Amino acid sequence: MLINGRLQQIPARPTEEFTRPTLAAGAVLWRGDITNPDSIEVAVIHRPHYDDWSLAKGKVDPGESIPTTAAREILEETGYDIRLGKLIGKVTYPVLDRTKVVYYWTAQVLGGEFVPNDEVDEIRWLSVDEACELLSYQVDTEVLAKAAKRFRTPSTTRVLYVRHAHAHGRQTWGGDDNKRPLDKKGRRQAEMLVPMLLPFKPTAIYSAVPDRCQATALPLADELGLDVSVNRLFGDDAWETDPEACKKRFTDVVAQGGVPMIVGQGDIIPEMIKWFSENGTLPIDEKIKAKKGSVWVLSFHDGVFTGADYLASSLPVK
Repeated sequence: MLINGRLQQIPARPTEEFTRPTLAAGAVLWRGDITNPDSIEVAVIHRPHYDDWSLAKGKVDPGESIPTTAAREILEETGYDIRLGKLIGKVTYPVLDRTKVVYYWTAQVLGGEFVPNDEVDEIRWLSVDEACELLSYQVDTEVLAKAAKRFRTPSTTRVLYVRHAHAHGRQTWGGDDNKRPLDKKGRRQAEMLVPMLLPFKPTAIYSAVPDRCQATALPLADELGLDVSVNRLFGDDAWETDPEACKKRFTDVVAQGGVPMIVGQGDIIPEMIKWFSENGTLPIDEKIKAKKGSVWVLSFHDGVFTGADYLASSLPVK
């Protein structure tokens, strides 16, 4: 059970972590008033094929990222439209000669309706304690216990902090560096950010000035019908000259709440996260990575930095 800590990561090649892995994703589905943890109910599903009670999950399909799988499987099994929240972590266990690897999030149910089906014939909404009593597997109760801890410090803002996708090389670009465009790989990364980030239900989109940042933001903005708000304070140049102004602009976005997406660059992103870490409740001692096309999902509770998930790639799992 790799579910300890409020810093979680999904590597660019998660299949390389284990021998003969079968990747899957799911969530602790919840409803209620998140400001009152005692009101929270979680969903436990009954699978007739196994005659067990478990958490909603399913296998990764070809062409999917892991967050995409979580949302699709939940919709197929339960009929619920959800908003992904905090990545709880992953659990592993043997299935015949393979290793099952399941990533779990918290996920708020926003709508939809359950209809019994071949995979799930009953859902029960229960308190966390009641759900732990009903679940068939100890590993699921451990995941649920971690989710309950996250409920006690709920996110009031969750920032999707994206480094722009892969662009043409600086060395071979003769013009204004802000005009340097995405290359073929970068355009693919930007397109694949759409299905990966849609389950988080973004509410606003911001970008640094360079065209490669705006082009990374545009596919998701088009899908959601949102404008891209462009500001130099989200970029490297501004960080070099006036980091305090950059910090203020970012914290202003956090203060607005919701699930904003901010597309930045390779220098400012690690420094900004480091600053939040030093001033929040989640110390990050390791080097802060920010691969091109990667996403940091940053959790804030009333403006205080409380959790982080690093999604190293938007491209489909290999």
